[in-house]
Order: sequence, then C-alpha cells, then structure tokens
Amino acid sequence: MVLPITTITKSAEETKKLGEKFGHSLLVGENATRPHIICLWGELGSGKTTFVQGVAKGLGMKERLLSPTFIIVRHYRISDQSRDVYHLDLYRISHEDDVVAIGFQDMIADPHAIVIVEWPERMGTLLPEKRVDIYFESLDNGHHSLRVSHG
Repeated sequence: MVLPITTITKSAEETKKLGEKFGHSLLVGENATRPHIICLWGELGSGKTTFVQGVAKGLGMKERLLSPTFIIVRHYRISDQSRDVYHLDLYRISHEDDVVAIGFQDMIADPHAIVIVEWPERMGTLLPEKRVDIYFESLDNGHHSLRVSHG
C-alpha cells in the first residue's frame, strides 16, 4: 500500500489527499484484482470519514461519499472498475449479530469488493484476519496521526 507506517496530517485536506493516494493504490498492480478490507480505528473526529472521502476520490468515484452513521452501510459501484465499495459505520452497532444482519459476510465474500469499516471493534469475533488497519489519533495542535498495520 502507498501509505507510510505512520504519518501526521496537518489539515483535513491533507488527510483527504492521503486517503486519495491510498484509494488509488487499491486499483493498481496486484491490488486491482483482490478484495480489500480496511478497518479504521479512532475516536470521533479523528479523521476517519475525511480519509474515506479521499479514498473514494482515489478510487475514481464521481459521487460524493456520505457518512453512513445513521444507516450503518452505504454501497457504491465503481462502474469502470467493476468494483463495489461498501462503507460501514458501526458506531451504532451494539452486537456482532447486527453485523451479520447487515450482510457483512456477503460483502467480504465478493472477490472484487472494497470494504471500509469505521468502528471495527464493534465486530467482535467477525473481524477478519486479512485486513489493513489504520489507526487515527487527534493530536493537541489540530493535526492527526495515522498509523498503518496489516493484519
């Protein structure tokens, strides 16, 4: 992936640009032909949704990506890539049975899917082993720290 292990962004625009580079990297080389599960960890306001908006742009999505906070999951189709993007916000999920009910297993079974999960800690035992974890932290000066780990 294109992200360094740890980076600091100084603005929402920098966070979005980093997401854009990351999104683009999902479509090149061997990454273009395999599924991706990306888990975003961090408190409210730490830059997760801003990053995902950049990922969407990097994937070539034309429509504006909206937070799925109240509807739990949004599904987007990248027609020129024949890929589906699922953006999940599990903040309001209280039990892993709820994750099953929204069709999570079907999403990750799709060999062309890109599944982006905010609040993955709510998944319990359903959290896949093969994934990319990105940890977001708000710093005192308004900057954000992003740390990447491959599960």
